[in-house]
Amino acid sequence: MASTVPQAFDEFEAKLRPTDNQRARIADRRRVTAGYLSESFGASSDMQLLSTKVIGSTDRDTIIRPIDDIDVLAVFEDEAFYNYQSDSRKFLYRVRDALSKYRVKVVGARGQAVRLFYDAEPHVDIVPAVKRDSGGYFIPSGETDWLGRHKWITTDPDEHARWISSQNSALGSNLKPLIRLLKRWNRVHSSHVRSFHLEVMAAETFGTLGSNRRSASQKFFEWAGEKISVKDPAGHSGDLSSYMTWYTRAQFRTSLDAANKRAKQAIAAEDAGNRAEAARLWRIIYGPEFPAL
Repeated sequence: MASTVPQAFDEFEAKLRPTDNQRARIADRRRVTAGYLSESFGASSDMQLLSTKVIGSTDRDTIIRPIDDIDVLAVFEDEAFYNYQSDSRKFLYRVRDALSKYRVKVVGARGQAVRLFYDAEPHVDIVPAVKRDSGGYFIPSGETDWLGRHKWITTDPDEHARWISSQNSALGSNLKPLIRLLKRWNRVHSSHVRSFHLEVMAAETFGTLGSNRRSASQKFFEWAGEKISVKDPAGHSGDLSSYMTWYTRAQFRTSLDAANKRAKQAIAAEDAGNRAEAARLWRIIYGPEFPAL
């Protein structure tokens, strides 16, 4: 039971991390998914599976509870790209249709992924891909070109994970714990920004970063408005904020300003010895799971 604000942050951080049972379930979901894919696209298939791996925030160790879904990259041989070069949706549907025979509900293709829906979370989003010679992967884009053809895009989740790990090391291993806090703040306050976008924003906001999560949180809320437009560190997606409308940007800035104001008040209350008030304000920022004092 926390009795100080720093202890409350430590306790809250622990709540955000996956439990051992959840990590075991993630590993099992990946294993079962790999089995389905290997059986469907084995050595005799004209679209052979080469490998599978967990990607996204699970791979980057920035995932927070509750864990709704995980992403699994399924890498196929090069022929898959050439055979479906003019229609990535057919490639996606080929994977979807092959998995429909298993005892799991296949919800279907969602733009770039095939979702396996389980009775208990996490669900699995399979991202079928083909490796590029120059690095990264081709994946279906979920969009069409001017001729109505379903396009491909490039991405590199391996480089994303490497880059976040490098930034975390450069910032004294303090970046990932802060990212987990910020993801909960984002989720509590309408999820204006996407997960990886928020991670890159946090990494780009700080040149140095200490272990004081209260100060780091406040500084992010104060400075991050200047870091909304950030580039994909792997060089594939351009501006990571391109999905945001003028309205969502304005709403996000409003959320940052409100959090900054409350964070400053919380730090002042803690400095004045009013731990209960400080915790109350942090609970508004980070949600009801933040410990009361």
